Amino acid sequence: MDYIRIKELLDQPKTGETVTVKGWVKTRRGSKQVNFIALNDGSTIHNLQIVAETEKFGEELIKKITTGACLSVTGEVVESKGSGQAIEILGENIDVLGESDPEKFPLQPKKHSLEFLREKAHLRVRTTTFGAIYRIRHAMIFAVHKFFNDRGFFNVHTPILTSSDAEGAGEMFRVTTLDPKNPPLTEDGEVDWKEDFFEKQANLTVSGQLEGELSALALGNIYTFGPTFRAENSNTTRHLAEFWMIEPEMAFHDLKDNAELAEDFLKYLVNYALENCEDDLNFLAKREEDENKNKPANERPALSLLERLKMVRDNDFAFCTYTEAIDILKNSKPNKKKKFNYPVDEWGVDMQSEHEKYLVEKHFKKPVIVTDYPKDIKAFYMRVNDDNKTVAAMDILFPGIGEIVGGSQREERMDILTSRMKDFNIEEEHMQWYLDTRRFGSCVHSGFGLGFERLMLFVTGMTNIRDVIPFPRTPGNCEF
Repeated sequence: MDYIRIKELLDQPKTGETVTVKGWVKTRRGSKQVNFIALNDGSTIHNLQIVAETEKFGEELIKKITTGACLSVTGEVVESKGSGQAIEILGENIDVLGESDPEKFPLQPKKHSLEFLREKAHLRVRTTTFGAIYRIRHAMIFAVHKFFNDRGFFNVHTPILTSSDAEGAGEMFRVTTLDPKNPPLTEDGEVDWKEDFFEKQANLTVSGQLEGELSALALGNIYTFGPTFRAENSNTTRHLAEFWMIEPEMAFHDLKDNAELAEDFLKYLVNYALENCEDDLNFLAKREEDENKNKPANERPALSLLERLKMVRDNDFAFCTYTEAIDILKNSKPNKKKKFNYPVDEWGVDMQSEHEKYLVEKHFKKPVIVTDYPKDIKAFYMRVNDDNKTVAAMDILFPGIGEIVGGSQREERMDILTSRMKDFNIEEEHMQWYLDTRRFGSCVHSGFGLGFERLMLFVTGMTNIRDVIPFPRTPGNCEF
């Protein structure tokens, strides 16, 4: 490679040496005699200052050095005389690899709203904020694989195209090659799916869990990490139509083992971010602090971004059952004073985000693992408890986020599983492949799911899930 990355140069300054760097111009300032160019190549949040004398390079070339332009710069590395950087490069040769018309390039050196940047998602990674988010996203992807690999888990690729609905919710994207204007019909006038590519209805997956269970009951401990899709017509700051899920499945693990692994996993990821993404996190923490200055006091988070991350890493998670959580909520001040948008008045209600945040931020003041939910509000594959009212489920609740992990001990008993499937109107004939794991060598097993973008929201402090994935897919939006 004929050039050096800026991060490497800043980490190990080669003072006195001549080097070549390449990157994109953040800003150019200066006088008629000398110009100071802030260059960034994406390897770090920090820019490298290039000192370029106008007389040496000529005004015509200097005019082409505008925000967004791509440069190759060769020069001597020297100690910087100015503040804000330890070293700089005295430019000896500058090649403009790609020009950027300042009248047309939309990301000029000023503060742009996040909404505006979502419309420019193909360019927003060039901003300081999104550069930091992308680097942290990579670090978290790497940490996920490292955590499981170091513990002897096997990564399994589960299908993206599927004919099953793992959640039983029915909010799936259909995949078809049939002519939408003139599909083949049965004698009853219904679409004849036997004429489709797969000779049956096919969808984009909502989860790799069911297929993951198949592998866990042969390999022991596995995890999936792939894209999932939900055709939920929701335009909130917490929902995406395309998102990434991490779903480990473990043979011989009960609910307690499952919860302990999930807690270890989350602490590992947060600690990895703190240890390996310091500069990016410090920038995002300062960004959040500045944003919160304009908010009313009651809308500001009680803890800063770095404090929230350390709170998760340094504290044992609290445990409580769903029943205990409902009692806490029923007797809470917000509930008694009717401040909750969804009042908690009886056992069996599905907890909302406001309830989850109250438990974490006001009552326990640390992450909470809530277990043993009513079976009527949870999925068919969760193990029914002895009381026949609850299932061996768990949700992990985080500050500012609410639910970040959902999991359960899986129902390993054939008779109870098929009974639950009937309750959910899931036809056995389409799920024989899944039921075979209960017919042949069934055992206690568990698993959980972590929405990767939910994790990214927590780690970066961003408040809209559309800002932590490169190209968000939401109702009415499938650009790029």
